[in-house]
Amino acid sequence: MNNNLTQISNVLVIGSGGAGLRAAIEAKQLGMDVTVLGKRQSTDVHTVLAAGGINAAFGNVDEDDSWEQHFADTFIEGYGLSEPEVVELMAKESPILVEEIDRWGANFAKLPNGKIDQRFFGAHTYRRTCYSGDYTGRSILFALLNKVKSLNIPILDSQYVSDLLVEDNVCFGAMAFDIQSGERTVFLADSVIIAAGGHTRLWRKSSSRRNENTGDGFHLALKAGCRLSDMEMVQFHPTGMVIPEEMAGTLVTEAVRGEGGKLLNSEGKRFMENYDSERMELSTRDRVAMANYTEIVEGRGSPNGGVYLDISHKGKDFIIEKLPRMYRQFLDTLMIDISKSPMEVSPTAHYSMGGIVVTPEEHSTGVEGLYAAGEVTAGLHGANRLGGNSLAEILIFGKRAGAAASERSKNIDIHRRSKKVIENAHDNLNSYIKNGSEVARPLQRSLRNIMWEYGGVVKNEEKLKKGLQEIENLKEASKDLDVRPDSEGYQDLMLAFDLQASLVSSESTLISALSREESRGAHQRDDYKEINNDFNVNMRVQFDSNDNILLSKDNVPSLKKDLKDLITKTKEIDNFEGMLLE
Repeated sequence: MNNNLTQISNVLVIGSGGAGLRAAIEAKQLGMDVTVLGKRQSTDVHTVLAAGGINAAFGNVDEDDSWEQHFADTFIEGYGLSEPEVVELMAKESPILVEEIDRWGANFAKLPNGKIDQRFFGAHTYRRTCYSGDYTGRSILFALLNKVKSLNIPILDSQYVSDLLVEDNVCFGAMAFDIQSGERTVFLADSVIIAAGGHTRLWRKSSSRRNENTGDGFHLALKAGCRLSDMEMVQFHPTGMVIPEEMAGTLVTEAVRGEGGKLLNSEGKRFMENYDSERMELSTRDRVAMANYTEIVEGRGSPNGGVYLDISHKGKDFIIEKLPRMYRQFLDTLMIDISKSPMEVSPTAHYSMGGIVVTPEEHSTGVEGLYAAGEVTAGLHGANRLGGNSLAEILIFGKRAGAAASERSKNIDIHRRSKKVIENAHDNLNSYIKNGSEVARPLQRSLRNIMWEYGGVVKNEEKLKKGLQEIENLKEASKDLDVRPDSEGYQDLMLAFDLQASLVSSESTLISALSREESRGAHQRDDYKEINNDFNVNMRVQFDSNDNILLSKDNVPSLKKDLKDLITKTKEIDNFEGMLLE
């Protein structure tokens, strides 16, 4: 491999999904030379799977909606672990960014008066979710890609970032290799933005696809000296496909329930009556996921280990108009017409609510010159993500990270470089290429089974300790990986790095989950079934000098009085009529 390729830019963006692209656009518009690195093809990143919609408190349908109410709904849904300032910025700025991306071509559904239409999502007080059928993420991504193209921002696909280049707590670029050719490049930059997604592919049932969301962004950040927060807070979406096996976990969008879909058990009973009789199917994601899980484990599930989700009462024309992707997904994979038959669904690992600790306004990481945006960060979602907030997050904080990275580049006096750090990055890559007795893919599969069995929807001390021991065994096995690049490309090398990132991310998750002795939001334990106010804290992890995981706890920043009062009022609201759209 050629060890001498070098590229220089003002701002380097790692990740070509929505957050990375919005960051790159902002930096370019501020006069920066920008480079974007993508692990996947830029047209097929994880953003395309965000189907249901994006939140913005326009009040186009329900005029009483406001940014304050959006704040309250988000903070309540996060069970008090969200960082208030981050939530406030998101709630205030989402209407601006949604209007912007619509102008760029997102093509949201419109009302007869020309304003953007809005629908209910679970746990929203008002209808505030803007949508483009059930292709909202795809629509937003392609609008961003068109903007990137118009600005001549280069996106380099199939680039795997193996190391961030850091010296004396200053980041000055990254080392990457081409997954196809193996060609190495040192990307030097004044500022670097991580937008590499989460780690939900580490569970056997996952809405993420192969080779995405494997925790590589978390691993890069830890090695660079960053802290991670709330890694135990992993959202299990209530409705993932059950069959066929190769599609298990694939998302069935919340929009199905938002448009009136009913959850039924094997007895034909609409069981959400037993779990949240007011909000029913539009209860919080954690409650619906727990309800589905309970029905399944107590023997009232479907033949394939799920429950039923039925939208057929809405009729074919309505379904094709509102849910075209879901209609096609079930027809293509199972020959099931969802206008005539129910879907089988079960909980699936869906979203990493924890991640890199960042400052609210700039999304800086604590490592100078290093920023982060999107699912790879912590702070917004707390213990449970409000549906529709992730797409808002990538636009708002992608823009903010891009602006902050640009400002640093404009004001930088000395461009740091370190031959030794670059040599170490080459040495690290070289150390992975060797003969061995183990293969990365089967070990990754074993890890996914471990995380599902011991760190799944419901956990306890015994399971978590067993999971950590099994991870230790896999870490030992991973020391003897067989990595031999050949004419087929450097997939082996990519998988080896993915495996190491996955092991670190999994260990961080289980350590944090073991330390949180309560049930709160997405974190459910059957040995500590109640919320414990002693755990109104964010669990933090970081590497020590030997790359071992250290755990600490930080108190959640306090709420301003006006926002605290608003949350109290929101909890008293009882306006769930019509939320089921029946």
